[in-house]
Amino acid sequence: MPISDNVSKRMMEGSWIRRMFEEGANLRKRYGEEKVSDLSIGNPVMEPPPEFNQEFKKLMKKPMPGMHRYMENAGYAETRAAVAVQLSHETGIKFTVNDIVMTCGAAGGLNVVLKTILNPGDEVIVFAPYFMEFGNYIDNHGGVIRVLPANEQFIPKLEALEAAVTAKTKGVIINSPNNPTGVVYSQDFVRQLGELLRRKEAQYGTQLFLISDEAYRKIIYDGLTYPPVFHHYRHSIVVASHSKDLALPGERIGYIAIHPDCSQRDELVGGFVFCNRVLGFVNAPALMQHLVRNLQHVTVSIADYQKKRDFLYGNLVNMGYSVVKPQGAFYMFPKSPLEDDVTFVNELRQWNVLVVPGRGFGMPGYFRISYCVDDRTLKVSLTGFKKAAQKFKLC
Repeated sequence: MPISDNVSKRMMEGSWIRRMFEEGANLRKRYGEEKVSDLSIGNPVMEPPPEFNQEFKKLMKKPMPGMHRYMENAGYAETRAAVAVQLSHETGIKFTVNDIVMTCGAAGGLNVVLKTILNPGDEVIVFAPYFMEFGNYIDNHGGVIRVLPANEQFIPKLEALEAAVTAKTKGVIINSPNNPTGVVYSQDFVRQLGELLRRKEAQYGTQLFLISDEAYRKIIYDGLTYPPVFHHYRHSIVVASHSKDLALPGERIGYIAIHPDCSQRDELVGGFVFCNRVLGFVNAPALMQHLVRNLQHVTVSIADYQKKRDFLYGNLVNMGYSVVKPQGAFYMFPKSPLEDDVTFVNELRQWNVLVVPGRGFGMPGYFRISYCVDDRTLKVSLTGFKKAAQKFKLC
């Protein structure tokens, strides 16, 4: 076999998200675009905000000499400084250019962080349901994933974390607003998490990192505010992306931000910069760094996403589905009417509705809906959801 056993195994397990996305493409070819509701992938149909196009036009009208060349592996100092200013404004903590490394999206950032901190066999804890690529990223760098449960509201169980942390634990990954549930962790939860991690550091005499995946941090509903992890734990590393808040998923632009008071900060940042290079990213895309520099305070329309959430949530609840109402991101994670979520997802597919089974996120018995689609697609999907609800006697 030309590929390694490990890669072969992971390919067999595959990505349920991509699998359903590819099935959606086949259905669209067979039945036509207007008859298929593909709610499988977080690939926003929303266009970037007008400010992005304005920055793009300005740059194209007056290109800067050398703007497509290499820069230092950490990214342009001007862009890192702009990120630091915005984070300082959001958190009240003084960030500088030296606390930021520009990356190829949040996925690139996570790989850079994990490559930097992990020795073979080190454990990284995640909470189900979780974005399944976390497991691949951890495996990429010789780590071992430990999956812990969340409660019925999809909040991680801290008592499980208390019991699971050992001397081999190197990091804990959290993701809020969460993919796949849309849940936003409260300030009280983050405070308790920070206290727990400090206790464990003292118990084992180790440095334990809280790695916060904040790809959806700016997409929050109902007037909620995001509680920064930096306020509650100094060994925090945030990985962020502009894929969702600026609707730029294909441009792969994001950053790593480390708490300014993190012990051995300079050594860690040096590791991030080195790993950015040796993992083959070299640097984050130059053009995107120029463009997002002046857009740190800009987002797509949150009101439009909230309207989509309210429309879909209200209809599903009226049909009898059990759903925890999302507070952010653009995902919903209803309970499957069938114990076997894959069977239910296949049933929905009979009515040309594509969703992802919960086992694709480490939690069988649920399914994920991505509602970052056009309104027509959401409306068309209701027919399939309604037929499934009737068939399985939800209403």
